[in-house]
Order: sequence, then structure tokens, then C-alpha cells
Amino acid sequence: MAVPVALRPRSHPHRFDVCLAAGGLLGGLLLAAVGLATRPRHDPLVLLDGPWPVLVALAVMAGCEAVRRTAPRTALLTGTAAIVLDTLTRGNLCTVLMYTDLVYAAVLYGTLASARRIQWITGLLTVAGALVPFAVWRVPQALLIGVVVGIVAYAPAATGWIVRDHRDAAEAARLRAEQTALLAGIDRAQAVTSERARMARELHDMVANHLSAIAIHSTAALSIDDPDTSRQALSVIRENSVDGLAEMRRLIGILRDGSGDREPAAAPTLDGVEALVEGARANGLDVALVAEHGEVPAPVEFAAYRIVQESLTNALKHACPGRVTVALVRRGDELDVRVRSPHGRRGGPRAPGSGAGLVGMRERAVLLGGTFGAGPEDSCWTVRATFPLVEGDPA
Repeated sequence: MAVPVALRPRSHPHRFDVCLAAGGLLGGLLLAAVGLATRPRHDPLVLLDGPWPVLVALAVMAGCEAVRRTAPRTALLTGTAAIVLDTLTRGNLCTVLMYTDLVYAAVLYGTLASARRIQWITGLLTVAGALVPFAVWRVPQALLIGVVVGIVAYAPAATGWIVRDHRDAAEAARLRAEQTALLAGIDRAQAVTSERARMARELHDMVANHLSAIAIHSTAALSIDDPDTSRQALSVIRENSVDGLAEMRRLIGILRDGSGDREPAAAPTLDGVEALVEGARANGLDVALVAEHGEVPAPVEFAAYRIVQESLTNALKHACPGRVTVALVRRGDELDVRVRSPHGRRGGPRAPGSGAGLVGMRERAVLLGGTFGAGPEDSCWTVRATFPLVEGDPA
């Protein structure tokens, strides 16, 4: 259940309250001018005869009505004194009506504690106003005093409580809707960010290998004045250009809506690592493959494939001459991926790196609850990734 909250106090009277007070004052003056009162002149309860007590009570009540929203508690207390004064005179209907509105406003705009107290007090006054006169006078008509007190005090208080409860429920619903919309916006932003990062990894892993080979062989063709070397380099460049263009078209076909008969390419698996190694050998790397993994979950296969692909790309760009070792070994409930390449000063052409590949490999491992590390180790640059092969929440 929503907790009712009082409206924020205003620093000056509300325009509607001022108009209400002016209307009540003018109406009361009109009733007094034509001689209309709530009790006859010779009523024994009329202790203050004459127009001035009636007008004083009316004016005070109108002043309280003007601040019914900005100072509801003070307005109700002062208005209660004015209504007591009005009961000692012939009375004015506008004074009574404005008092009922003060009770209503005190419950609606006051604090929660004040609203509850007003409910209890007006309820007790209604019961007392019925039982005490009946016990004293022993006539059924005495019960009408309690009815009048209930109409003037308890009914406005109950109405104000109902309106307040509905208002606070609506405010709580609005806040919940805003919070839900905010959370939905955060989820959308996170989803977009996650998808952008995933597509960045895919684009980098699919194309970087071919572009790196093109950069290295084109540099070799330009720096070595040998027709056979240039012809071999151009052959490798053409092959990698065609393969890279095909992969780019497949990626664009996946991203573009209404891509016709383009079908997404099947997700790479560890069975394709051997083709990666053969491609790396064709690009000039001396690569050895050790594969002892058996059955591996599809997400782990895909991530391990991409890590091997990126590691071979980095070896092509940065490794020194020597053997590159790729090992995919299952150890218990984990798949260990390890790529070692000679590390040190390298002569000859090399392609620039941005560091995005290491970031992407780390993200792939972490998303599946695995670990990742890369760095020099025993004169080799070693890429290490470990993936859990059992179901569970990623760490």
C-alpha cells in the first residue's frame, strides 16, 4: 500500500483558495444583509446577538479559507474558534460551509498524522454530539445534534481522507510508472551497448585477419624488389581481399532488415580451427595445432574459435619468426585455450594494432564465466583462456 504523502507547502495562498474565500465572504455578507441566519433571533442558544459577532466569525473564517492549502492546520484551528463563535450567534450559512471545507482541506493537504487525528477527533465528536445531548434531555430529537456535527465535521474529514488516499495511490502509480520507464530505458541502453560491443567483436574478428594479411603482404611487395615475391604477395592479397569481402557481405546481410535470400552464416565451431591454422600457414606463419577437446558447448566453441582466430591474427602482425602453437585441451570440466607465438624484436613489415582484439577476447571469456590472460612468457607471447564446460551463472 502506498504511503500517503502531504502536498508540498506553498509560500503564498493559492489563487483558487483566495477566490473561494472572497466568494464565501461576499455570500455571507449578502445573507447577513438580507437577514438570513441559521437560528432565529429568540433561540435560547443565541448568546451574542447583533450583526457584528456574526460578521467577525465570517471574516475570520474567510481568512482561514484563503490559507486552507498553505497552512491547513493553522487554518483549521482558527476556523474551529470561529465556528464556536458562530454557534453563539444567530449564525451564517456561509461560515458553516467554509468550515466544512477547512476540515476537508486539513485532511487532504495536511500531514498524515494530522489527517489521522482529525479523522478520530471528528468521529468522536459526532458520537459525543449524539449521545451526550440524548443522555441529558432524553428526547430523540437530541440525536440530531450528532447528525449535524457529523455533516459539518466528520463527513468532510472522511471525504478528504478518501480523496487523499486516491491521490496518493495515483502518485505512487505515477512514480512506479516513471521508475519502470527509467529501468526500461536503462535496459534498452544496456542492450544496445551490449549489442554494439558484440558486433564490434564480430566485425573485428571476421575482418581483421584478412586485412592484417593484406597489410603485411602489400608492405612486403612494396619493400622487396623481386617479381616472384611481389606475385606471391599479390596472390595472398587477392585471396584475403575476396575472403574478407565475402565475410563482410555476410555480416551486412545479417544486420540489414529485409536482406532477401541472405542467410546468416553458421556459427564457427572448433572443427573450423584447423581451417584457421591452414589459412595462417598460407599467410606465412609456421603453426602447429594440438586439439584434444571432445564435445564442447556451442557458446564455448564459438568463443574459443574467435580467440584462436584473433591470436593468429596478432601473431601474423607482431610475432617474430618461429613456430606458433595452438592448443585446445579439455581438462576436467574446463576447456583450456592457449596460443604461443615467438616474442621479441621483429624485423621486416608489420601491421599496426589497436588493442581492440585483446579487449574483445577478454570480453568473450568473461561473458561465459571464464578467465583470460595475455602477455610475455618464456620468450613467447602467450594467450590463455579457460572456459567452464558445466551449466551455471557466469562469474
